[in-house]
Amino acid sequence: MSMAQAVSLPRILVSTDASKALSKQAASTRKPRTSISTKKRVSAVRLMRIQFGGAFADLLNKKGKGSGDNEMGYVERTLGFRTKDLDDRDLRLVTDIVGGTIRWRRYLDHLICLLCHDEKTFSSMEPLLLQILRIGFYEIVKLDMPPYAVVDENVRLAKVALRPGAGNLVNGILRKLVLLKDNNSLPLPKLEGNDRAQARALATIYSHPVWMVRRWTKYLGQEEAIKLMVWNNSDPSFSLRANSRKGVTRADLVMQLNLLKVPHELSLHLDEFIRVKTGLQNVIQAGLLKEGLCAVQDESAGLVVAVVDPQPGQSIVDCCAAPGGKTLYMASRLSGQGLVYAIDINKGRLRILNETAKLHQVNSVIRTIHADLRTFADNSTVKYDKVLLDAPCSGLGVLSKRADLRWNRRLEDMEELKILQDELLDAASLLVKPGGVLVYSTCSIDPEENEERVEAFLLRHPVRSLALYMCKSVEFSIDPADGLVPSDFVTKHGFFSSDPVKHSLDGAFAARLVRAF
Repeated sequence: MSMAQAVSLPRILVSTDASKALSKQAASTRKPRTSISTKKRVSAVRLMRIQFGGAFADLLNKKGKGSGDNEMGYVERTLGFRTKDLDDRDLRLVTDIVGGTIRWRRYLDHLICLLCHDEKTFSSMEPLLLQILRIGFYEIVKLDMPPYAVVDENVRLAKVALRPGAGNLVNGILRKLVLLKDNNSLPLPKLEGNDRAQARALATIYSHPVWMVRRWTKYLGQEEAIKLMVWNNSDPSFSLRANSRKGVTRADLVMQLNLLKVPHELSLHLDEFIRVKTGLQNVIQAGLLKEGLCAVQDESAGLVVAVVDPQPGQSIVDCCAAPGGKTLYMASRLSGQGLVYAIDINKGRLRILNETAKLHQVNSVIRTIHADLRTFADNSTVKYDKVLLDAPCSGLGVLSKRADLRWNRRLEDMEELKILQDELLDAASLLVKPGGVLVYSTCSIDPEENEERVEAFLLRHPVRSLALYMCKSVEFSIDPADGLVPSDFVTKHGFFSSDPVKHSLDGAFAARLVRAF
């Protein structure tokens, strides 16, 4: 088995069976001593849930899968012993441990495999044991935590959650790691050989899938690809949007952040936005989101809305609307006049959007439609002023925030996504009235999902002469984004593009297309 195969553990659909097995195993080896820190238990189990349940590590969510109460119950069922609630400090550390361990998984597995001295031992390692080792390696190598405290905690966790022999294995491997780190001799692959060999080395050093490294090297060059991976591995920053529909100004939000002692800086690009690097948990616990005074929304998403340029009185369609961040922002810019029609195939997410719209006091200008866009567009006779298609995409522009996404995407997904994007873009175009605007956007930095999809669409829908306009085909041309967003974000073709490295924002793309009269 190759190293790439070894680090790609087999996925299962749900974690229920694994949980039952772990609970049974833990029950048979349970010890009276359970003084292991709760944060370590929660971290291990969250990593299990993410890898085997497909759950995103959304550590900001106070309800649902990521909630404290549910997490504690899951820890108890999985590991077989009782836990206590996490305090704020421990919650922040769990966030760091889980997010960091996911980001650095390939690099950590490289070290673990080497220190096992036997690839078969690594590849056959049971999932919970591997997660415990990953946590220990991350804490020692990346967090610089006191090594012997890390060894002690993780050894005891392995003994209680698994069996004494597992604790002995963890002890031996972690102590080898400590010696290597103390001697400044952590093994790294050498950047040498042909393009494939170099891509594999970079994939390990910066902990990304090989196919992503090769793709970015192809489009960006090796130096820029490395900068992008460094960005993806950095701690994510977030932006808050003041909810003007509730009368909250950015100055009001700044005052609240000052009272909470949350470090922040004003957005350079959007008047309602504020950047927050740390302290988001304080914002959540103070109730600012729950009361609808602000929303967590990246500036790149806000700039896509700026490309749409919603105006009071207009009818606007948000084609793949859920979870609804752009819908809510567009609605807030209508000043109570006009309508945003939010279409999505997921009924549950539309219900959440409706609830959030009420909270933000924009529900009077939002109508939700549960439908597949392709079916809806074929059957609709109504045309709209503006149509936004924020298309399903690879998410390669948001890997800093979505730590798990790099491991859940495959190269094969790109081809499937391109087919879907073309279908949805054709469907969305049917909803635009003559003289109206169609905006195609993604949270990807990949040209095959962005510029190439627009180019392909324009070839299918060229601008025709007036004499030919009576044909059924819809005709579109590029409407440059100049004047709608800062010039630094406008490409030579007139598209909006945010670059994570250049702009310190999520990567995003938007093309504004106008339908001929």
